[in-house]
This record gives sequence, C-alpha cells and structure tokens, in this order.
Amino acid sequence: MPAEPRSPRLAVLIDADNASAKIADGLFEEIAKIGEASVRRIYGDFSDPRSKSWAEKLSRYAIIPQQQFAYTTGKNASDITLVIDAMDLLHSGRFDGFCLVSSDSDFTRLAARIREQGVDVFGFGEQKTPESFRQACRKFVYTENLLPGATNNRDAVPTPEPLQPVSSAAPIIKKVIEQMESEDGWVPLGEVGGRLSNLASDFDPRSYGFRKLSDLVRKTNSFEIERPKGGLMRIRIKPATETPAGSRPPGKTVPT
Repeated sequence: MPAEPRSPRLAVLIDADNASAKIADGLFEEIAKIGEASVRRIYGDFSDPRSKSWAEKLSRYAIIPQQQFAYTTGKNASDITLVIDAMDLLHSGRFDGFCLVSSDSDFTRLAARIREQGVDVFGFGEQKTPESFRQACRKFVYTENLLPGATNNRDAVPTPEPLQPVSSAAPIIKKVIEQMESEDGWVPLGEVGGRLSNLASDFDPRSYGFRKLSDLVRKTNSFEIERPKGGLMRIRIKPATETPAGSRPPGKTVPT
C-alpha cells in the first residue's frame, strides 16, 4: 500500500519582539493550511514584559523559546540569532518552506536569500510591515486577519473595519484576468486566486472584509461570476455598457 504523501515540512520562526501573542491561535491554524510546522521556535527577551505574553502559548503549541537577554540597549540579539538559525535550517535541506513571523523589515534579505535557494517563504506581520519584506515572501498574511473572531462569519469578516476598501481589490483582480489568455474572457476563479498571490504576495480577501474570494469578487460589482453545470466557478470582467441602438449620444440635439 503506497504511503500517503507527506505535508510540506515548515520551519516556523517567530520574532517575539515584533509579534503579539494574541495571534497565536490564528497563526498556527493558518500555518496548518500550508503544511506541517516541524520546527517551532520563538526569539526574544522573555524577561521583558512585551514578550512575557508568549509564555503561556509555548507549551500549548510546542514552541521552543530562544532566550536572548538585552545586554546592550539598541542591539537586537534576537534578530541575529533568528537569522543564524534560519540559515542552519536552510542548509540542512530538510524543509520545504519557512514561516517568518515579524513586522520587521530587517528580515527582507533573509526571506530573499531563502527563496534564492528555491524554498518558499511565508511571512506573517502587521499591516505596517514594510513593502520590501512583504514582497520578498511568496505569500504574506496580515496578522490583523488572524486575531480571534476575525473569520467566524461564513461570508464576511466581522472586524470593526476592513484593512482595505473593497474598491481597491478590483484593479488587481482585473490585471490578473487580463494577463490570462481567454477567447471569451472567462477564466477559472481558482486560477485567478493562485495568480493573485504571485502578483501581490499580501493579497487576501480577509483584508477587504471577506473570507472567500468569490464573495469579494461579487461585492466589487466589476465582474461577472458563474458556475457552469458540472464545471468550476469562473469569472470575467463586466463588458463596458453599450449605447442602445437608436439612442443619440449625450450632448447631441436632433435637427428640426
């Protein structure tokens, strides 16, 4: 009997100084969608009140703490240790991907270096995370979308206010559809979703207030969406409104 294919092995490295413990539950649920968190390490000075909140999460998620005392003000030993460990794990050749949990742009080069090796990098950080780090990752998830209660509703995300307006999603979705070759304009919605991450690593329907891409697409009112009988859901850009036959263009007067 053939063995079941193993989930991708992931190394999860958390910067405790730049990640809130409130995201822990949502973080590991999100990581479980990607693969198996084989290594789980967190870096910080756990004698500092800012990092103490992670203490109760360590045993629940089997996270190994890497204590780094702040011997000198302004020097971040945690970042250096995380980078050293990441490179050791990378060169072991045992991992299919890395999850870097931080909002710090200092990890931009680390993410880029790991991807140069042909290994995927998944970033997790706040919306304030610099674009350089977000784009260095294959996919970047805003941790605001991982907070408790952020995805309980089946369709809409019950957050006080979405991270981005719905109208800002339409241009990037249109760009992806235009890049896909199709004679009649219809393209598979699933393929659009895959390409969105390639074009913008931080694209996420939850940032616009929706859990599913299809719900976001409908809300924009810029696309037609349908599921043919026995087929997959597909999407196309709404055709431009044509002037009905026999009507006169605006501003023109009918000669008497």
